[in-house]
Amino acid sequence: MFQEIVAFLILALAILFLIRKFFWKSKKKKNCGDKDDCGCH
Repeated sequence: MFQEIVAFLILALAILFLIRKFFWKSKKKKNCGDKDDCGCH
């Protein structure tokens, strides 16, 4: 039971990290050109 809770928490954190990385458009880093994926991550 404890391992299932830990695995679920790790999965949720990974999904949140991916959502923040790919879909959370940070408007601070706009100094690298006109493409979104330009090597500044």
